[in-house]
Amino acid sequence: MSDLSGETSRRTPSRVHVVVNSQSERARRIASSVETGLASHGIGTSRESDDSESVPFGTAQPNEVPVLNSTDLILVIGGDGTMLRAAEIGRESGAAILGVNLGHVGFLAEAEEEDLAFVINSVAGGRWSVEERLALDVLVVGSGPAGRKVVDHTWALNEISLEKHAREKMISVLAHVDEHPLSRWGCDGVICATPTGSTAYAFSAGGPIVWPEVSALLLLPISAHSLFARPAVIAPTSVIRLDLSPESDAVMWADGRRMIAIAAGSSIEVRAHVQPVRFARLVTSPFTDRLVAKFQLPVDGWRGSTGAGGE
Repeated sequence: MSDLSGETSRRTPSRVHVVVNSQSERARRIASSVETGLASHGIGTSRESDDSESVPFGTAQPNEVPVLNSTDLILVIGGDGTMLRAAEIGRESGAAILGVNLGHVGFLAEAEEEDLAFVINSVAGGRWSVEERLALDVLVVGSGPAGRKVVDHTWALNEISLEKHAREKMISVLAHVDEHPLSRWGCDGVICATPTGSTAYAFSAGGPIVWPEVSALLLLPISAHSLFARPAVIAPTSVIRLDLSPESDAVMWADGRRMIAIAAGSSIEVRAHVQPVRFARLVTSPFTDRLVAKFQLPVDGWRGSTGAGGE
């Protein structure tokens, strides 16, 4: 891995909060190495498992969840699911998130296990920068005798998915963009995603890959029984509204972690959140290189040649 040469450096964090995949002995072992390495540089640490069970670690008090601030760094040891847990922990504080991947793809992570020494030295030396990622602000609006009102509120880094509750039934959803109806879909569900989430559930459902530098919202139906069921890329200033028909019961998942039951006839409003999620970056490699590496995309010629049009 190469250093962030030429980029603005951050100072050494006031504390590193470790979020670890508690189900993995390997992850717990690496967390112990992180504690030792950071302590040798005089950096205090605390730890939290990705199932929200807090354990004492380093300078933290037993059974205490430390209050984070924007000068702290969250170091994640695990896969993308653990990264999403870290985003839940750090979003309000503004603490940056740095991932060491132990999962299969690990699109959100910055480093692999073999880079651990580089990670510790870079953090201790303040050689890291911050990249802000767009998040979603989500309102659930229900109808009742008193009219329509907000009944729930959540957020997401990757996506929200409105999905059918009953396996044997489709749901009917009318999608609006800025109060203008776009299309009604009889479908298994609808995904609203961020550029970060374009390589997650939205990708599996046939959506486009959007570079993180692009500020946009993604909208796509899941298994729609419709002639128009194409993914749409929408301005980040727009508001997407999904109206569930009075005959449809559904559930909504935020990042696959938080589930909200959606009553028939309800609506979901999705917009860009005013507060981004902040990621720490150690290397200069562009998203294109990350995409090729993570998906193992073929970049040689179709007969193994690297030259344009070569045999």
